[in-house]
Amino acid sequence: MTEPQAEDAKARSRSTLVAMLLFPELTQLDLTGPFDVLARLPGAKIQLVAKRREPVVAETKLALVPTATFADVPAADLLFVPGGPGVSAAIDDAETLDWVRTVGTHARWVTSACTGALVLGAAGLLAGYRAATHWMSMELLPLVDAIPTDERVVRDRNRLTSGGVTAGIDLALAIAAELAGIDVAERIALNLEYDPAPQFPGHPRSATPERVAELRAMSAERQARRRAQLERLRRG
Repeated sequence: MTEPQAEDAKARSRSTLVAMLLFPELTQLDLTGPFDVLARLPGAKIQLVAKRREPVVAETKLALVPTATFADVPAADLLFVPGGPGVSAAIDDAETLDWVRTVGTHARWVTSACTGALVLGAAGLLAGYRAATHWMSMELLPLVDAIPTDERVVRDRNRLTSGGVTAGIDLALAIAAELAGIDVAERIALNLEYDPAPQFPGHPRSATPERVAELRAMSAERQARRRAQLERLRRG
């Protein structure tokens, strides 16, 4: 083994503290998909971090139990933020944004799935960075000074963001490759039998225009509220 390879292996063997944000009405698959990947990383210590230790109820009523509070985790090697309907309330919560900003400013990696990117952006962590989010929210990224990039996983320096919900698994595998190497990421993917073969179109590029328009109409009110919310933050 060469000296650079030895140093790389040594760095990958170190413990990695992963802080995953919990907030009410998050989309649980945004969190649990990446969690299942990252929990399999050698040396990873994962904290599910919330304002309080009471169970956090996700969008689909699944209760998630925090392992730590904001006060318990003032810093981490990797910050992860999920998305979901509760993103709007999270953005309006000063304590949540302060924690995200503080941890993200010093973390080695700053990451999100789906509309979690809007929380990162609202905390000032995506300004000038290429980023992805759920396809219905891509147009909101410029409001947090991010550069919308229509890719399933986007890496810009130490920021990794992904598209909607299921893309969080791809994001976590990309993180695994960065932290532990491609071999480890491939083993995790194979162990999870992560081999997507969708039966139904899951993105506007493959769905019918009618279906896309239907979903946009269903979420129009929420998207308008989020736009107004981010515009207020932008104005200060």
